[in-house]
Amino acid sequence: MSDGVEGNEERRRTGDAAGPEPQGVPEPRPGEPEPAAQPEPATLVKAGTAGRTEARAGAKTDEPATGEADDAAPAAPDASGTPADAPPDSTDTPDGPEAPDEAGDGLRYERLPDAPPPILDGVRARPPAPPGLATLVAAAVTALLSGLLLGDGLAVNALILALPLAAAAWFAARQAGRRPRRSSLCWGAGGLALLAVPVRSDAEWPTLLAVLAAAGLGALALHGCRKWSGVLLAPLGPVLAVRRALVWGWRGARERTAGGEKDLGPLLRSVLVAVVLLVVFGGLFAAADRAFADLLGSLVPDVDGGSGVPWRLFLAVLGLAAALAVAHTAAAPTRWDGLGPGPGRPRGRVEWALPLVLLDLLFAAFVAVQAAVLLRGEDVVRASNGLTYSEYAREGFWQLLFATVLTLAVISVAVRVAPRSGSRDLLLVRAVLGTLCLLTLVVVASAVRRMDLYMGEYGLTRLRLSVVAMELWLGAVVLLILAAGVFGARLLPRAVLASAAMAVLAFGLASPDKLIAESNLDAHRDGRTLDLRYLAGLSADAVPALDRLDEPLRSCALRSIAVPDAPWYATSLSQARAHDILTARPVRNHPCRDLLTDDISPSVR
Repeated sequence: MSDGVEGNEERRRTGDAAGPEPQGVPEPRPGEPEPAAQPEPATLVKAGTAGRTEARAGAKTDEPATGEADDAAPAAPDASGTPADAPPDSTDTPDGPEAPDEAGDGLRYERLPDAPPPILDGVRARPPAPPGLATLVAAAVTALLSGLLLGDGLAVNALILALPLAAAAWFAARQAGRRPRRSSLCWGAGGLALLAVPVRSDAEWPTLLAVLAAAGLGALALHGCRKWSGVLLAPLGPVLAVRRALVWGWRGARERTAGGEKDLGPLLRSVLVAVVLLVVFGGLFAAADRAFADLLGSLVPDVDGGSGVPWRLFLAVLGLAAALAVAHTAAAPTRWDGLGPGPGRPRGRVEWALPLVLLDLLFAAFVAVQAAVLLRGEDVVRASNGLTYSEYAREGFWQLLFATVLTLAVISVAVRVAPRSGSRDLLLVRAVLGTLCLLTLVVVASAVRRMDLYMGEYGLTRLRLSVVAMELWLGAVVLLILAAGVFGARLLPRAVLASAAMAVLAFGLASPDKLIAESNLDAHRDGRTLDLRYLAGLSADAVPALDRLDEPLRSCALRSIAVPDAPWYATSLSQARAHDILTARPVRNHPCRDLLTDDISPSVR
């Protein structure tokens, strides 16, 4: 054992080891712990290695202490700089300049390129200052109203809840130094107008559509976007800001409760004292007078002590998170317009125009055939394919609807690659795309006419009414594209969104279930069969129309329509009217199985 140690000492004195001695770190003696390795820079890797990162330390700490350093040292390089034991095609020699060998370990290192920044770093605003007292109070009111009002349904409470939500955004934007534009105020007013749909209607499908459209307009009001990328991505802003908004709100609340000029503590204590006083004296007055108790019960939400409490707490937390996310977005919005793609590479005239001209000719041929069919009527349809007029209308509607959507996609791509080098190119673009838009309008009219013929034969349903409304809105979009070709496309994204919001508002305020019931009853009075089972599945919006039926049809149709006895803030106007009708004329107990399946003769008052 001593001979081995003496041999190691001799080799160290004579420089017999192949590799250079590490500098600055003494070799550990036998029995002593090895020194810890130095932290490695994340951006340096060994030159010539693929997929393998090697740490650059100040010394080789894995060198054995018992005389085996000569085996672990790398072989001395030859005159060309290549290690002696490396194969001829070794990639250990880097092509670029070498980094300095600061460690003295015989290895060469090269610096990796920096990682690309996250995609939102270029469009996300700087974190705002902690929220002020007004913003925190508005968020707290939103949370309280969410827990108290949202657990019983959606009606007037949606509009009530939107007010403190908008106030939180307003206060946060003013604190951050942002002044709302007129366009943002218009989008916000449009979102509030859309919440009139759940106030009026009981049907769930137009209500859900209106609430989603109101959220989209509110997001656009917060961001102030103008391009297609901003219009489409703006609703993601408050959703992506929830986590940062919660931390932001917590910092603001902590600063306001730490004492100082704007301390939140006195306000919280005042609110707590007010709540205690109202509960105590309200309970005494309710126990003293039954009329006052009934009034108080109709105004105050009923928070039961069962399973409703966890659900209402969840709604309160959800409302608080939504309010803070909206306020944070108003203070530091993401500039989604910066993510939009640039203009496409313009194509040559022939490459761009030839496919579209051929498409125009195909559309023109289809329009000519449609004109002949619509003018000559059912005889031409029967002679050509043996279908009835209504079957022919239903068969082609969905294809025409899809063709309209696909045409809008073709136009959007064609605009990006259209030639734009001079006035002749501009004239070519307007002529080709203008012709395509005009022919598309004829296709839209043909699709609507087909569905009108089909509904005249088989009646109106929710699906048929929805797709007709969708087709009419697509026709409005084509008209907006035509206007953009004449006056410029700067306002086109916002104009399309505004048209969609107005379509949703008109559709919801028209009360679709009421239109369906009235249309089917009018057709039934003219001798058509009545699908009573379908009408019995409508909402309370249809109760005034179904009340015109004679007994027992009236009771069989109204028996399945639920009109819940909800609080005032969760009761729509349609529900209130239906409740009055059913209270004045209660539903009778008739056997309805045969009436719900058989064809029914006209019996409408």
